[in-house]
Amino acid sequence: MSSPADTPAVEPPRAVVAGHGDFAPGLVSAVEQITGRGAQLIPVSVQRLALPDIEELLRSRMLEAGVKVIFTDLQAGSCTMAARRILRGMSDAVLVAGANLPTLLDFVFSDGRSPAEAARHSAERGRAAIAVHEGAP
Repeated sequence: MSSPADTPAVEPPRAVVAGHGDFAPGLVSAVEQITGRGAQLIPVSVQRLALPDIEELLRSRMLEAGVKVIFTDLQAGSCTMAARRILRGMSDAVLVAGANLPTLLDFVFSDGRSPAEAARHSAERGRAAIAVHEGAP
């Protein structure tokens, strides 16, 4: 028989991850597999949705979970355009466009920061994690 101390605490959602195809579920799955903290992220896939539908979907997921951070796949993609529309009415919300796995890993481990501060910090870490390697002749 397990006791309450043996049951891991479920972390509440802190952000939405939105993107085309399997981008969001794939990244959230990777975060869960690596860290066990995937529950902090709500994956939203926008396959075959128009911009107004994406905006409505993102807004409803954010309101349902009480989160004010959105990570998206492309800087000029439809998820980012929808998120920017949402941000117009939310002065305390943050959007990180062009998110990658290092960005999300840093975000879920930013325990001492507010979600907005964690998002800003994780964007810098994600940017710094990009490298180009070339083969030698």
